[in-house]
Amino acid sequence: MAEGYVHTVHAEGRWQTAIEGDLMPLPGSFLTEAEAVQAGRDEARRRQTEHVIHNEDGSISERNSYVPDPSNRRG
Repeated sequence: MAEGYVHTVHAEGRWQTAIEGDLMPLPGSFLTEAEAVQAGRDEARRRQTEHVIHNEDGSISERNSYVPDPSNRRG
């Protein structure tokens, strides 16, 4: 699993995807939230980590986990 969660945030008038703990967002920014969310989701799946989607005001609107679920778990 990757060390930092993937965050989709609104900054400087555009939507961006960033990795928690990194100072710079991932390359590219997006005009729409939907495009940024898809890019963030793809990155979180690739890294097998959490994807945190923020509203324009910075509050969290959605959180999804793409961490593999162990198949030997009881219950």
